[in-house]
Amino acid sequence: MERILYHCVAARSFRPLWALEELGLTYTLRVMPFPPRAHVKSWKQENPLGTIPLYVEGEVRMTESAAIIQYLADRHSPEGLAVASRESAYGCYLNFLHFGEATLTFPQTLVLRYTLLEPPERRIPQVVDDYRAWFLARLRTLEPRLAAQEYLCADRFTAADISVGYALLMAKHLGLAGEFTPAVAAYAKRLEARPAYAAALEAEIRAAVAQGVDPAPPFEKLVTVT
Repeated sequence: MERILYHCVAARSFRPLWALEELGLTYTLRVMPFPPRAHVKSWKQENPLGTIPLYVEGEVRMTESAAIIQYLADRHSPEGLAVASRESAYGCYLNFLHFGEATLTFPQTLVLRYTLLEPPERRIPQVVDDYRAWFLARLRTLEPRLAAQEYLCADRFTAADISVGYALLMAKHLGLAGEFTPAVAAYAKRLEARPAYAAALEAEIRAAVAQGVDPAPPFEKLVTVT
């Protein structure tokens, strides 16, 4: 069955792209300029939300990045990338799987919006400062756990690490990696050293170039924004 992932460079859709590479699944990657709703007139016909990602597999159509990696892990790696419900770490796994999006990525989207996506007259420095601090405060809660263990749960790499790992990648693009605590910084380096992580980065660049899309992460423009 054909698998299609609609993706923007460095966007949330990196989560399912990374998962597909970890699982060794075949897929078609369609890369669009960010944000697609502003640059691809027909995009809302494909995804009425106007967001990224969109994952299509037969009749399955999914738009939530954490849900997509949970689906892929459950279907293709039930006691590897996924944590089964009978495992003692199941609750911890689900918590961190959604923590990566709801708690760590959400505040960064507000930083992104009010430093880059809004026109200059609508940008709000206080929102940027408040939600940058909000993100870093919640990220620090991972420090004791990651100081004591290699991955978030179940004594192995799981989809929860992909979820949180993308939030760390986004933070890197936003210029926040210098404020990671020591164990979080070491954890981010462990994730970046995974072959599938590198393969996903290479895949998005290769596909972007082939499809006429700028392969540079758009969020990195924020690094120079004060």
